[in-house]
Amino acid sequence: MSACVRRCARFALINWLSLNVLLAEEVKLNHSPLPQSAVRLFTDEDLAKYSGEEDNQPIYMAIKGVVFDVTLGKEFYGKNAPYNALVGKDSTRAVAKMSLESKDLTHDTTGLTEDELKSLDNVFNTLYKTKYPIVGYTARRILNEDGSPNKDFKPEDQPHFNIKDEF
Repeated sequence: MSACVRRCARFALINWLSLNVLLAEEVKLNHSPLPQSAVRLFTDEDLAKYSGEEDNQPIYMAIKGVVFDVTLGKEFYGKNAPYNALVGKDSTRAVAKMSLESKDLTHDTTGLTEDELKSLDNVFNTLYKTKYPIVGYTARRILNEDGSPNKDFKPEDQPHFNIKDEF
């Protein structure tokens, strides 16, 4: 191969590599990064630690197995606040029934009416998912009863928040 042909081939290769680097940089700039894949799993005991009783601790509340950081609503969910009974646990039933009764402060949705289930979905989607960041999921949502991973688990879509990686 002559020196001229080698120089032309090297020039073409450098241009091709440069173009690929430029295109890769353009793709990186035009697309937001993928969400972090780590998901925090909360047992009932873990979640109870975030009940708003301690001043410097975040306040967490679960609905439908999704754990939200409701610290921004401290005046509603903090210590001695009107909805403090809902935090530190999965309060799905209470949200569906719009109740603060102790018997309703549970994840169990057995026996809820169609209207209560619709209300639950509405509050879940239009209030909690739009206002408070998701920080994890309850063990009931991620694991099967035997403790094996739930293969049907899918994280909730919440594009305006970054998933908090707390591992």
